[in-house]
Amino acid sequence: MPELPEVEVVRRGLERWVAHRTVAEAEVLHPRAVRRHVAGAEDFTHRLKGRRVGVPSRRGKYLWLPLEGTGQSVLAHLGMSGQLLVQPHTAVDEKHLRVRVRFTDALDTELRFVDQRTFGGLSLHENTPEGLPDVIAHIARDPLDPLFDDDAFHRALRRKRTTIKRALLDQSLISGVGNIYADEALWRARIHYERPTETFTRPRSQLLLGHVRDVMNAALAVGGTSFDSLYVDVNGESGYFDRSLDAYGREDLPCRRCGTPIRRRPWMNRSSYFCPRCQRAPRAS
Repeated sequence: MPELPEVEVVRRGLERWVAHRTVAEAEVLHPRAVRRHVAGAEDFTHRLKGRRVGVPSRRGKYLWLPLEGTGQSVLAHLGMSGQLLVQPHTAVDEKHLRVRVRFTDALDTELRFVDQRTFGGLSLHENTPEGLPDVIAHIARDPLDPLFDDDAFHRALRRKRTTIKRALLDQSLISGVGNIYADEALWRARIHYERPTETFTRPRSQLLLGHVRDVMNAALAVGGTSFDSLYVDVNGESGYFDRSLDAYGREDLPCRRCGTPIRRRPWMNRSSYFCPRCQRAPRAS
């Protein structure tokens, strides 16, 4: 699943190529792509027609396009393979093109939602007073948000009484962090993924947050992490942060700090990658 850096790369591309354009028409080519819009495909296209797109916004892994003057937004759920591409009108349709949005201006580009596995989709929602689509109002701010409250995060972390990786992936506590960047930040902070959250001091929480921010900013600088052709920006370009990963996906390769082979362990139907020397497992209680 795409995490904060990959979604932010897409958001920036949409801000450059789609913001402040007016929709001429929208076309749904596969009903599953708008299944979260409960009123159906015809209602979805009708509501978009003639609307001006505002500045695309993001919270954590969630991305939306505000529709100016409506109090509504188009929420984009990328799922496992969803792509928002800005393509010339004359470009050949992608094999898995699901939704097309054309604009009224003279620019020779349109917005396309492409989704091979159809786990993602687009839907229209009312906005909260804060400007979020109402269905994601419960999502916490992400660590790159200027209004993210480090002290509140620390206090909530201590109250959770869970393990640290579970807490990092809890989108109601801190948003935008997924499996890849959790493993990377924990490696940088020398913290084992099963460390109990109630043992975290304020300085340790701050240290971890710093590494979460650092790894996400580093990924943003190179377009995010793309392990295959499914995770791309609006121009279809892949990111290169996979070449800089220190823990995730490096099973049996030497730790870049101490040389100990990186280990992989099954974890919540996923995997956790860590250095058994740098990231000591917590003692059993």
